Amino acid sequence: MSAAPRAFLLDALGTLLELEPPAPLLRRELRARFGLELSAEEAVAAVRAEIAYYRAHHDEARDRPALARLRHDSAAALRAALPPAAAELALEPLTEALLASLRFPPYAEVTGVLRRARATGIRLVVVSNWDVSLHDALAAAGLDRLLDATVTSAEFGAAKPDPAIFAHALELAGVAAAEAVHVGDSVEADVEGARAAGIEPLLVVRGDAPPPDGVRAIRTLRELPGLDP
Repeated sequence: MSAAPRAFLLDALGTLLELEPPAPLLRRELRARFGLELSAEEAVAAVRAEIAYYRAHHDEARDRPALARLRHDSAAALRAALPPAAAELALEPLTEALLASLRFPPYAEVTGVLRRARATGIRLVVVSNWDVSLHDALAAAGLDRLLDATVTSAEFGAAKPDPAIFAHALELAGVAAAEAVHVGDSVEADVEGARAAGIEPLLVVRGDAPPPDGVRAIRTLRELPGLDP
């Protein structure tokens, strides 16, 4: 893209928000709420089971009642992966403990970068494979007021890399595909999906991992194009 973009389409997890390691938080919550002591390994195994269940079913949570069911069922998956002493834990308080263990703070540079983009007149639309609760996570991170729109796969009915969800985000941004850049951390969902929709992709590769060949990459959102210094 030679001209500065008129819109950024932004992935959520791994791009704007990071997941604070949930296993230590889960250990603390289960100890405080139930007197249940877990080893670090037991907590990690239980969290992995819950995440696997959530990933397989998150697009079912397209509204608040469905979200409540997803959270209940995810807590059941968590309980099934805990030691036998947890087998009789009631699901409602266990769901509360699970939710208290899931925190999504913004990366350090995100708030400042989004403010600069808005000041420059760039439209900002989140496009994420997430359930309806993404709106809550963005609000808790203080990012909702900096965005023009948010599209979740659960609410839209299609997930990245389906080009349809990108096309919908472009409509919300009010720009053509050639005027936008999509920013995300997944080659399959973000890079390939954006390309299929005719949008230039920009891969976020945080840390020291080498970026894949043939993909334009950045280490931080401070490197986004078209921002005033």
